Amino acid sequence: MGVMYDPGQLRTFLAVAQTLSFTQAARRLGLRQSTVSQHVRRLELASGRMLFTRDTHSVELTEDGEAMLGFARTILAAHERAAAFFAGTRLRGRLRFGASEDFVVTRLPEILESFRRENPEVDLELTVGLSGSLHRQLAAGKLDLVLAKRRTGDTHGELVWQSPLVWIGAPWLRLDAEQPVPLIVFPPPGITRARALEALEAGGRPWRIACTSGSLSGLVAAARAGLGVMAHTRGLIPPGLVPVPARAGLPDLGEVDFVLLHGRGRGRAGAQEASDALAAAILGGGDRLHRPVDGL
Repeated sequence: MGVMYDPGQLRTFLAVAQTLSFTQAARRLGLRQSTVSQHVRRLELASGRMLFTRDTHSVELTEDGEAMLGFARTILAAHERAAAFFAGTRLRGRLRFGASEDFVVTRLPEILESFRRENPEVDLELTVGLSGSLHRQLAAGKLDLVLAKRRTGDTHGELVWQSPLVWIGAPWLRLDAEQPVPLIVFPPPGITRARALEALEAGGRPWRIACTSGSLSGLVAAARAGLGVMAHTRGLIPPGLVPVPARAGLPDLGEVDFVLLHGRGRGRAGAQEASDALAAAILGGGDRLHRPVDGL
């Protein structure tokens, strides 16, 4: 008889793979860290392969772990479809979903396409915008679910992914240490904008705004043209741009959390169930949000 993979262990594996942290995975799943470790150990025993390399400082996927990602998503998706079919329930209603523009260049559209295909009676309304704006719309009851950056110090929301922020620019760009740093930024209330300005101010580094755009493609075009530097998620650096070398002396930007947040409109007909289902689909495919789609 073939190996049977436990769905609970697979969900735990995905949470660790997406956060690269047993502690963060435990918080997301509401489990003890020892239980997370036990689930991963049992899955490694079942597969006969090491899925992670880990020490006291870091957790990384092995090649077999990377392969298990695809299998885990497929198995869990089939499990959920079967459960929904035999429960005789179909999701219906209107779901207002907001996503940070950071995710336009990832495989989020594939996750949304799969969700729409499996839930054709859900009327999905997508709003793409700045994280700060999405937070405000969520608080005002205009959105049901948001996937966006979390402000520094905030603890609310369900962690999908954590990544360092880095300074990026054109490969040939050189910064003059005697001149203000030319910045390419989103307009307020952009979270990366605020982080960039706070870091420069704290480091005593003069700056000037070289370009402002509400569109990520506009910022990327300006950066490729060499107008200046921008703060961006390290895992989603667009083609044609590179991290600014340490010798430029720019201050550290820290890390940024990408989280899922549910709105107040969960009482609307169908909104809560649809919101929970889409959140589960995003968490299940969260590793696909770590890398940009080639050519974008």
